[in-house]
This record gives sequence, C-alpha cells and structure tokens, in this order.
Amino acid sequence: MESRRARSGRRARPSRRRPLLSTALATVAVLGATAGGTVYVKAQAHSGEGAVSSSFAEPSASASESADGGVSVESVAAPEVDYDALLAGAMKSVTVPDTAKVSVAVLDMDSGDGATYGSAAFDTASIVKVDILATLLLQAQDAGRHLTATEKSQATSMIENSDNTSASELWRTIGKAEGLDAANERFGLTHTEGGDDMLWGLTQTTAADQLTLLQQVFGDDSELSEASRTYLRSLMGQIAADQHWGVSAAADGSSWALKNGWLARSTTGLWDINSIGRVASGGRTYLVAVLSKGNATQAKGVSLVEAAAKAAVSALTDDTGS
Repeated sequence: MESRRARSGRRARPSRRRPLLSTALATVAVLGATAGGTVYVKAQAHSGEGAVSSSFAEPSASASESADGGVSVESVAAPEVDYDALLAGAMKSVTVPDTAKVSVAVLDMDSGDGATYGSAAFDTASIVKVDILATLLLQAQDAGRHLTATEKSQATSMIENSDNTSASELWRTIGKAEGLDAANERFGLTHTEGGDDMLWGLTQTTAADQLTLLQQVFGDDSELSEASRTYLRSLMGQIAADQHWGVSAAADGSSWALKNGWLARSTTGLWDINSIGRVASGGRTYLVAVLSKGNATQAKGVSLVEAAAKAAVSALTDDTGS
C-alpha cells in the first residue's frame, strides 16, 4: 500500500467493383489520367456501336461526363473516423460518481488510431514511478553508464512493489522535479509538472501525456534505447500480485504490463486512483492511461478505472471490427 501522504481512422478496405463491359471482346483504351487520380476509360465495341464507358472507381468516387461522352472518375477520400467521439460514446456506459472525475487516453499500436477523453490535470500518485525510472535511464544513457546495483534494486522495488522509499531515493538521484521535467521535455510530455521538493506523488499530469510516456516505453520511436525500454517493460510486466488491477482489466488473460497509483488525499479523504500500461485484446495491442480523482474509497476508484479502461479499448476494437 502507498502512504496516505503525497510521497506516496481505421478505414475498411474498399471492395473494388469489376468494370462492366456491355459487349464481349471490347477493345479498351485508356485515354488519360490526371495527377489527382482522375481516370478516363473508353471501351469500343467490335459491333460498331457507339463508345461504351467503364469506370474502375472505388466505392466513394464522383463522376462527370466529358465532352466526347466518356466518363471522368475522380477518387474521393473516405471520411476520417472521429475516435474521440467513439471514446466519448463508450464512456457513457461508465458510471462516474458525483465526487469523482476520470480521464482516459488509448492508442492502438497496430493501426496508430488513438483517442482521448478529458484533458484535466491529475495527481500522478505512484504512476510517476514509471516516469522517474525513464528519467533515470535517460540520464544514464547521456552519461554513457549502466545503472548501479543499488539503482537496479531500487528500481525493481519501486516498479514491481510500488515501494515509496525506493521512489524517494531515485527521485533524489534524478534531481527531483527539475530532472523529471527536463527529461519529460525530451519525451514530449507537455502538460506534466514534477511535484514540489519530495512530493513526487503530487506531480501533475494528463492522460494524454501518460499515453505519450507509454509510447516512449513501448514504442520504437523513443528517446530511450532499446535496452532501456526492454528493462522498464520487464519490470512493468512483473507487478506484485496484489496490484493486478487497473488497465489489466481490459486485457486478454495476463497479456499486460502496467503501473498503478493510489493515494488518499489528506485534505479531502478522497482517493486518487490511476493506472497506465500496455494490454493485448482481441489479437491487438493497446496503450491505455486512466486517471481518476475524488473517489470515495480505493475500491470504488479501482472499479471506475477498470470500467474506463474496458470502455477505451472497446471504442477502438468495435471500430476495427466494423
């Protein structure tokens, strides 16, 4: 358990219609094509009858008659899918208590489709421990060194067991908020700010920023080396059994890697409950970040986060399936 203190799109592949020929053994002559995708095709029947036009158009296309009676066909792009709207629709099935707020971000790593629900800032609680370790690894890369045995031991306890003492030691090692913020600028986190002094659990962040951080850990285009990413992923895949909750609820079986955060605010008695990670569902891989605050109890916060994670994955899964 953590301390009660702060230390704690995808477009369906269009079917191609077979060109319709009004007579057999027609001679087809392609008379012209524009750079913008306009194709003009004329088929001349051997019977001596007039020209017969045939279009090799995608389902979404516009056609106009040319001066000599042929048909000019211009391709029209399929409409973009509004994934944010899909996610917002999926979140309508999630019951959010009056005192609570929740924000979600999700990315389909296979297609690149993603969505965000909510843009407010939240306390990180212990999900910041992923950011702390990512910062440490980046700093070690810059210095051309490996982590020390002590740092590795602290990193393992911090991620797998959510140990606060280890997190505080590594927070000092990276230079506290100043070090975290400098690394996050390179990682692309634009709305995350490290907590004051030793209050790392009160680092402020957004779901969208946490999704960006997950891309640094699980993606290929990253400031972190392959060795650093592999190391962090392995720790997130070996979380202690009592912390097997959160975004893992959206995964098939044990196909997940995560870090959770939970913090009871002394000022309100309400709980911050967060979860970030990678899950596999339906043969696809997703990055999911769920942040929440104002939960009456830890258990209710966990239920809210898990319901939001399932809704987020379903929003992209349902679209892919259709």
